[in-house]
Amino acid sequence: MRSRLRGGVRLLVMACVLCLGGLRAAGAGEADLGIATHTACASDDVWLVSTRHLPGICRLPSTASVVVERRAAAGRWERADVTELLAAPDRPLVIFIHGNRYTGGDARRQGIQLAQQLSACCSAAGPTRTVIFSWPSEQQGLLLKDGRAKYERAHADAHYLAWLLGQIEPTRPVAVVGYSFGALISLGALDDLVAAERSGRGDVQPWSQRPGRTHFVFIAPAVRCDALAPRGPYREALDCLDRLTLVINSRDDALRFFPLLDRDLHADALGYVGMPRRWLPPQTDFTATDAAAIVGKNHGLPLYLASPTLTATITAGAIEGL
Repeated sequence: MRSRLRGGVRLLVMACVLCLGGLRAAGAGEADLGIATHTACASDDVWLVSTRHLPGICRLPSTASVVVERRAAAGRWERADVTELLAAPDRPLVIFIHGNRYTGGDARRQGIQLAQQLSACCSAAGPTRTVIFSWPSEQQGLLLKDGRAKYERAHADAHYLAWLLGQIEPTRPVAVVGYSFGALISLGALDDLVAAERSGRGDVQPWSQRPGRTHFVFIAPAVRCDALAPRGPYREALDCLDRLTLVINSRDDALRFFPLLDRDLHADALGYVGMPRRWLPPQTDFTATDAAAIVGKNHGLPLYLASPTLTATITAGAIEGL
């Protein structure tokens, strides 16, 4: 009996230590993750938008002092601004949002790796601009306390992402790739934009039924499973989507403990149990994949990006037909 109890405690600790973050090699550089410092291809067009220095907020701001950087030759990063970022409006944007327990360096490396996968797998789709949305997800403390703190912070960064999305021309094609809490930030941002459009705010572009194609890819999303249900809290976000690609993991030990993050939630994670096709409008493209057989019980984006099968699903969902 005592050994079974210890085993259960170890499992809980293991899952909570992950805190819906991910696996990474400590101190790993770009070369360690198979990332070239410079390649003459579309993956050169990589940008960073960081909110790591910004305070938590509770509503869509009228402006945001985000840090913008552009990846230059030899892997250097140069300061830029939102106007430069949003130039070349005909070039599709792919916005990548990482999960919990990643440093700013981790976010950059994962975003670059995704950009290279996009370029390698979908070169026929033409060049895209990858934007890494880097939010303050560094490890802070241990176990469940950190997960709950980042869960709350993700709601705040949804407001910053909404502001950024609201600056994009409605005709510009956009794909958002959200991993774990990144999916929560994505849906919160769309919720903000729908509310802003309804209230008549003129400082952000409308996102409901925008003419530019809009694709969302959720990887192991740390979002309540009924988020997009007919009476779900983010139901109206579906008016902003042309395609939703969902990659779940029905064996994910971290997502299994998602209900512990919010005592009032009483819902499993979307990334753990998935959702039915019937919840989406018939005109919305929908693909769902269970990565359990490939990723196993682990929760970490590098495991998904290391799989050719999952990478093909992610990249096709993001930019095929964009």
